Amino acid sequence: MAALENKQTLVLTPQVEGANGHRQPGGKAQLALPSSAHTAREEQPLEKRFGLRGWLRAANIARVLGLLSFYLYLDSYDIRHEFNRRMSARRREEVRGRGRVALFQEWSRDVDRRAFDKLIRVARFVVFRGAGENKEQQLEKQSVWLRESLLSLGPTFIKIGQTLGTRADLLPLAYVKELSTLQDQVPAFPTAEAYARIEAELGKSLGEAYAEIDAEPIAAASLGQVYRARLHTGEEVAIKVQRPNLAETISFDIAILRRITDFLNRVPQLSENADWSGMLREFDETIHEEMDYVKEGHNADRFRENFKSWRVIHVPKIYWSHSTRRVLTMEFIRGTKVVDLEALRARRISPVKVNRLLIRTYLKQLLEDGFFHADPHPGNLLVMDNGRLAFFDFGMTGRITPRLQSQMIDAFFHVVGKDVHGLAQDLINLNFLKPGVDPETVRPVVEGLFQHYLNLKLGEVNFKELTYDLAEVMYEYPFRLPANFTYVMRALMTLEGIGIVTDPGFNFFDTAKPYAKQFMLRREGKHFRKLLLDKFTGRDEEGRIEWGKMWKLAKMAAKMYLEKK
Repeated sequence: MAALENKQTLVLTPQVEGANGHRQPGGKAQLALPSSAHTAREEQPLEKRFGLRGWLRAANIARVLGLLSFYLYLDSYDIRHEFNRRMSARRREEVRGRGRVALFQEWSRDVDRRAFDKLIRVARFVVFRGAGENKEQQLEKQSVWLRESLLSLGPTFIKIGQTLGTRADLLPLAYVKELSTLQDQVPAFPTAEAYARIEAELGKSLGEAYAEIDAEPIAAASLGQVYRARLHTGEEVAIKVQRPNLAETISFDIAILRRITDFLNRVPQLSENADWSGMLREFDETIHEEMDYVKEGHNADRFRENFKSWRVIHVPKIYWSHSTRRVLTMEFIRGTKVVDLEALRARRISPVKVNRLLIRTYLKQLLEDGFFHADPHPGNLLVMDNGRLAFFDFGMTGRITPRLQSQMIDAFFHVVGKDVHGLAQDLINLNFLKPGVDPETVRPVVEGLFQHYLNLKLGEVNFKELTYDLAEVMYEYPFRLPANFTYVMRALMTLEGIGIVTDPGFNFFDTAKPYAKQFMLRREGKHFRKLLLDKFTGRDEEGRIEWGKMWKLAKMAAKMYLEKK
């Protein structure tokens, strides 16, 4: 986690000048609940595990989520109404040849829909106090309510709020602005509890473990908070301490959310276009990984190794002798947030160049390493005074298989090249179609849709309108968002948000295109060299080389070489 700023703090006097008996990484692993016990706990009924207090919390969660869904439904109702109008006209056309009875039935359904439409418009008028400025003011009040509600619900929902704060395609701008404060403005828990946890985890007093430690945290996040300290060997460090009772709280919240997703899965209209269970499963796995600071430390070490030849990238050193599953001690880094444009320019650092470096790092992570930082919000990124870009907080990471990498590279270049036929095939290859749907019946509809949107710049696309245009396709040919894309999409949307702030003329595809070509050439070139070697040595099992693809890569490489001359 990024060290955000220095504060005037009370520094504790160490009791001992040395630190002996340091623990190795994972030294507190024996505290982890055995998997069999964890499973048994998960299978217990909620009422036995948490009683009345638990059900009251479940009701509060349902209230917040229900109100949020209602507000978002009202906000986007105009687009939804236009979609419903087109669907009604389509259904009337379909039943025209079925006789008067069918026409009457469709007419009566239209009467019900018009009555429902009037009811929703009345509710919308009441909730938003009309339109124009009044609506904007109400949206701002709702966004404050949402932020405060998520804070009161605790770590799980603060984490969800942080994710929603990057989704300008789904939420009103007022919501996005307010939820973005959850990245680094979360209330801290008492320092006395943090000190007690450090001593219990490290098995020694604060004075034995550290030469000094600040009395107040320098940052607080959803799962923990950070203190500045100094080791007896002189290194300045940041200590990340996990919140109390975190595992129990998150376990219960996941159980509630699982029941909600089970309900959604039983209602086809709410679940046909999203794999809610898969998304929750991925969230569950990821947040439990994020709670294990030993895994986070190993993720940081792996990320550092992947970028060891990139001098412009810095990953804080992990001090394993002072780290356990709930306490992580790392190198203390000072720097400037990537979105603090005035501070960057004061240090003669170009925000545009920082953004392009960030895009390059993510193309490498996604298309080459297959291992990526899944939470690149501004609180987890600092630009050091020497211009290096520092990454923090590796609790949330994602992994991509080589096959998925290859498919993503193909999709990227089909978007750049405005190849709608290829893009339609990519949607099929990437499992955006539900099992059992004939791809050939979908292809012409998808091609016609993307023919329009690929001619627009990314900033010109109204994502909500696109959602309802896609809904017409989904009405007849059900698509869904694969669960393994949840965190890829999250990372890319967050990067786009940073890019728009740091570079007014930012276009993700235009910025990424030259770097993506380099990664593609390296990857595919290595693949073809192996194929040729296997062919010449008689070890080739498949026996087919795509010479057309190789010729395209050769032309791309020659063009890139000439452009550099």
